[in-house]
Amino acid sequence: MKALYHLLILSVLLIMSSFNQEKVKKQEKPTTNTISVSKSYLDRIEPPNWWVGFKENKLQLLVKKENIGQAIPTINYPGITISKVHKAKSPNYLFIDLVINESTKPGSFNLVFTFKNGDKKQHTYEVKSRKKSGKEYEGFQSSDAIYLITPDRFSNGDTTNDIVSRLKEKTIDRKNDYARHGGDVKGITKHLDYIKEMGFTAIWPTPVLTNDMHDNSYHGYAMTDLYNIDPRFGTLEEYIELSSKAKEKGIKLIMDQVANHCGSEHWWVKDLPFKDWLNYQKEFENKEPLITSNHRRTVNQDSYASDYDTKLMTDGWFVSTMPDLNQKNPFMAKYIIQNSIWWIETLDLGGIRHDTHPYPDKHFMASWAGSIMNEYPNFSIVCEEWSTNPLLVSYWQTGANNKDGYESNVKSTMDFPMQAKIVEAFNEEEAWNTGLVKVYEALANDFHYAKPNNIMIFPDNHDMSRIYTQLKGNKINTKMALSFILTLPRIPQIYYGTEIFMDDFAKPGDHGLIRTDFPGGWNGDSVNAFTGEGLNDEQKDMQSFLKTILNYRKDSKAIHEGKTLHFAPQDGKYLMFRIGTDETVVTIINKLSEKHSLDLSRFEEIGLKGKTLKNIVTGEKMVWGDTIEMEKPGSIILTTKL
Repeated sequence: MKALYHLLILSVLLIMSSFNQEKVKKQEKPTTNTISVSKSYLDRIEPPNWWVGFKENKLQLLVKKENIGQAIPTINYPGITISKVHKAKSPNYLFIDLVINESTKPGSFNLVFTFKNGDKKQHTYEVKSRKKSGKEYEGFQSSDAIYLITPDRFSNGDTTNDIVSRLKEKTIDRKNDYARHGGDVKGITKHLDYIKEMGFTAIWPTPVLTNDMHDNSYHGYAMTDLYNIDPRFGTLEEYIELSSKAKEKGIKLIMDQVANHCGSEHWWVKDLPFKDWLNYQKEFENKEPLITSNHRRTVNQDSYASDYDTKLMTDGWFVSTMPDLNQKNPFMAKYIIQNSIWWIETLDLGGIRHDTHPYPDKHFMASWAGSIMNEYPNFSIVCEEWSTNPLLVSYWQTGANNKDGYESNVKSTMDFPMQAKIVEAFNEEEAWNTGLVKVYEALANDFHYAKPNNIMIFPDNHDMSRIYTQLKGNKINTKMALSFILTLPRIPQIYYGTEIFMDDFAKPGDHGLIRTDFPGGWNGDSVNAFTGEGLNDEQKDMQSFLKTILNYRKDSKAIHEGKTLHFAPQDGKYLMFRIGTDETVVTIINKLSEKHSLDLSRFEEIGLKGKTLKNIVTGEKMVWGDTIEMEKPGSIILTTKL
């Protein structure tokens, strides 16, 4: 009986053990209704966040994860609905169209991805509250003066980010003009006081987004991630801090953006979502010879241009290491537009400078700019058209009377035509058709521009020889050129280092040398242009000269928006007047070496006779009479505001 009792107990224990083992097995094997919870399930979701309260209530998300194309996404959040889901050629992408209605509250929600086997994965996404309305974003204008900076060469504010082991280019070499030198975003932030004291009201750093290329990555134009800052330049938080602190000092941040191309190491190049994500993608994927652009930018305006030339210009790659983006693909088009808006909101931008503007599809570019200006009506975009022909440049400015009816929606263009004529004017000997007459006639071309005072003028930039080099090392001519530029009906842009006569005489036009390190930006520099330590007297004088003019023009409405009158050059002298309601500013350019008297009788129509004027650089006062004694070549800027 006892044995039978033990046998019964053993049987019960065996049954219970079998039951428990089966229960464990069932727990180990996921059911078809299991949800995997992860805030960062996806490899990519771009834009990484969005905002409520836009005029455009549609948002398209790019999501990337292995085989995500097999999933069906759903959202359960008040005010946000999925209107359509698009599969890509690659199974690793989905493009999800959302509608965000006016009543949507900011907050986080889950995107749930349901697969055919019933498995579910989720990813948390956030829509934020906007800090201000679109109308409150103010772009740059003629009252601004812009300081152009190549961040890698300006100042090294954080030496700990100089080398990032996970990136392809791992060296710092200040002796190599094409290597990284270590300048970063913190370096710009560190010297905002210098920039403000110099009189600049806006900064334009060349691109600081991730540029994970094998070499020459310092310049930033071959971007490999359009939503992340290059860690060698800093963090997104530091980029936001730069914008915030600059704004506190009355300085706007202009972002350099590129819609035409990316870098060949961009993350999507390894797994392109569509067969037409890039131009000439088939040739690229088949490892055939790359088709580069013919660079014949006139096809955009030329009514006689062939389809062959037009396609080669627009679709051809800018260079072989920069894949050409196909803006005719609607998903690419949406991606680029949303990327620009994301950065405007994230950084509280004061403008965009758009690189290589004539190269992408021009109808897309009109849509891109139009989408931005629709959300931010007081914003500013300046586009690069590197042409010395004013007819070509004016074509890209909003309001242009273009024969083909093209409307760019871009407020500002870059005045390469005037820049070229300024160099000619000061390098040439004076004659009836050479010398200063070149700028006189160049300014006369303003009749063709829709709004001349919205055009950006510059003595040089990051892609051309320094103005001091272009003017053959003539300091007087360099100062005269800058006097003219800073009093024109334009938006002036000055490249860092112009204030201390930086040059590229050793290899004129060499891009690496043009982007020389700013002295004092690195610990141990023997010369410090930020403090003046080690500068020679001529450099200090130039720095003071520019500082005085820049700070004066900040508050001169005559320079910002006054009427312009100028008189044909005579005997090596050229006068331009900017006439406002309560001030007249006179710019006198004198190339004549001999001491002489300037006869003022032919300027009678300005109505200055008998009035007292002040030299804004020296502070000296004079009465406008019959003559002005000209002691030496140079510029004089006078104002009636004492």
